[in-house]
Amino acid sequence: MIIRQISVIFFLSILLVIGGCSGNKTKDDDGTMVGDGIEDGAPIDVGEDDYSSSGLDEDGAVILDPLDDPASDLFVRTIYFDYDSANIREDSMLIVREHGKYLSSSPERLVRLEGHADERGTREYNLALGEERAKSVREVLLLEGAQEEQIEIVSFGEERPAVEGTDDSALQLNRRVEVVY
Repeated sequence: MIIRQISVIFFLSILLVIGGCSGNKTKDDDGTMVGDGIEDGAPIDVGEDDYSSSGLDEDGAVILDPLDDPASDLFVRTIYFDYDSANIREDSMLIVREHGKYLSSSPERLVRLEGHADERGTREYNLALGEERAKSVREVLLLEGAQEEQIEIVSFGEERPAVEGTDDSALQLNRRVEVVY
């Protein structure tokens, strides 16, 4: 008797599962759901507040973090220096100032300034020069409103060259501060 009741319950369960899956619902060309149980062509109302995207603006354009936007000055994160100098070059000053303004308006962001030097000079001298370069960048960031606790400084001297080589172009690319968020 019990086996018969279990068999009936099992059979009814299978019918319910098959019936539940038998609906024929598809999307038409404009994405509207159509099929059994849905009025022909009637859109499904999910309410205006049920979905949103922070990745698109009102016109449908993609919103990028300014650090990831190639059109933004903040996308540039390498500051180059002249030979044996810790002075920020005029062509890099705008970039450094923009990073300072960004940090000022984003107090939750932290940055590490990594100072580098080319291979000329002693190891100790290049470590000190890399640090001085990073400090020069930090000073401008602070002047633009960044807070000291947002900024970390490290010097790698000549230990991590951007490019290998001893020609002028290679040496120039290695005299830098990298702004790392």
